[in-house]
Amino acid sequence: MAQVLVIGAGGVGSVAVHKMAMNADIFTGIALASRTKSKCDAIAASVKERTGVDVATYQIDADDVAATTALINDVKPVLVVNLALPYQDLSIMDACLAAGVHYMDTANYEPRDEAKFEYKWQWAYQERFKEKGLMALLGSGFDPGVTSVFATWLKKHKLDTIRTLDILDCNGGDHGQAFATNFNPEINIREVTAPARHWLNGEWVETPALTIRQQFDFEGVGPKNMYLMYHEEIESLKTHLPEIERIRFWMTFGDAYITHLTVLQNVGMTRIDPVVYEGKEIVPLQFLKAVLPEPASLGATTKGKTNIGDIATGLKDGVEKTFYIYNICDHEDAFAETGNQAISYTTGVPAMIGAALVVQGLWKGEGVFNIEQLDPDPFMDMLNQHGLPWQVKELSGPLQF
Repeated sequence: MAQVLVIGAGGVGSVAVHKMAMNADIFTGIALASRTKSKCDAIAASVKERTGVDVATYQIDADDVAATTALINDVKPVLVVNLALPYQDLSIMDACLAAGVHYMDTANYEPRDEAKFEYKWQWAYQERFKEKGLMALLGSGFDPGVTSVFATWLKKHKLDTIRTLDILDCNGGDHGQAFATNFNPEINIREVTAPARHWLNGEWVETPALTIRQQFDFEGVGPKNMYLMYHEEIESLKTHLPEIERIRFWMTFGDAYITHLTVLQNVGMTRIDPVVYEGKEIVPLQFLKAVLPEPASLGATTKGKTNIGDIATGLKDGVEKTFYIYNICDHEDAFAETGNQAISYTTGVPAMIGAALVVQGLWKGEGVFNIEQLDPDPFMDMLNQHGLPWQVKELSGPLQF
């Protein structure tokens, strides 16, 4: 019997399973399943070597609800941790409902045929999970995830209300490749090339992708260009912290990345609609994914740090204050601990923490929950204990852009 079943054997799944094994007092049984069982077996071998803990491995096509339900019934977990592709969220949620187990993920649902990710599809499961007395925890990664908890922790401890929120995601790592993505290339490029959207005074403001740029000096990394993007936690935070007037999400990209991506877009390699080549239909972006470096292979060569956090401005006892709360993660430290670089680490550790809080009953409920709807304090404590220490400082004023 496994206490948790993890679906997905990429870098994030690898980190989450390694960290679960390092907390065997919480996770008394771990099972790992993926479309490619050999990936699960490789992770299980690494976990065994590093921690001495056994991980059971399985092959599963998570698009197949009946097969996934049968696997859950066989493994009998308390919780299914979905670290597979966002396309598979709904089928895994259906399987959890059919098998009667709790559900958790790190990224919201996205249809295969449209680069559009939003929560409406998963929020629609609210009554079904509630009726079964089950919990579905959405977005327990870093962003969404930690950045959402950062906001609610500030609201609980530092601010009475939050007026503006900026989420800043900086990867200062260098992997030595001409062009590569630090997580699934297909998901990464769909996300980056989508129109930018931010929330302002009760409505969405949309701008073309990668057209609004600012420079910010990130501690541990240095000055970096960051670009306004849409990211899913904007949708949930504006829903669950409705007093917020403006939410923006920024992500750093180097000039070389932007140049490569622009060329790939211009020649049609980022298209997600099929084209006919030698009598067969192929999706250009999926072909591009096949020729780009596997993100999990970048860990050994990636050096540098990430710096991800929130800058929030609001009122405390009637006085306007601004706080900056963030984590700095070192790629080489992450690789030494789990065999994965910091992008996987910063998502995999919060996945382990969210799972731990559900398994232990510290976070519980019936229905579908975004992570910011729950008490931030135990999550924040575990970040400090398990490799993602955070710091908070008061700034002299809000961001001036």
